[in-house]
Amino acid sequence: MEAVAKLKNVPSSPRKMRLVADLIRGQKVSKALGILRYQPQAGAALLEKLVLSAVANWQQKNGDERAEDADLYVKTIFVDGGRMLKRLRPAPQGRGHRIRKRSNHVTVVIESAAESLTLAPVVSTENAE
Repeated sequence: MEAVAKLKNVPSSPRKMRLVADLIRGQKVSKALGILRYQPQAGAALLEKLVLSAVANWQQKNGDERAEDADLYVKTIFVDGGRMLKRLRPAPQGRGHRIRKRSNHVTVVIESAAESLTLAPVVSTENAE
């Protein structure tokens, strides 16, 4: 069973956050947390907290199982653009240049690797005529 965690209105550009999100896509949760712990980017700490939140959501759904035994992995992670704050910066000759302060929304889905294998469809190799 999968669990979802969302982080909204993060005050950094989606491009910067996608660089960090690409590092953990498809990784096991324990390895993803290790990768995020030692990344220098500011978004890494936020994503680490978000992955921990997704693990807590998974434990809430599956009360009888332990997260350590479930072999959890990051099934999907995606970063969408949030709202843009538009500011004006003074420019020469009385003009103003527009500054776009971007934000983003991050969604993480984790799943147990054992469950994804048992739920996979069985394909027959026999010739069907």
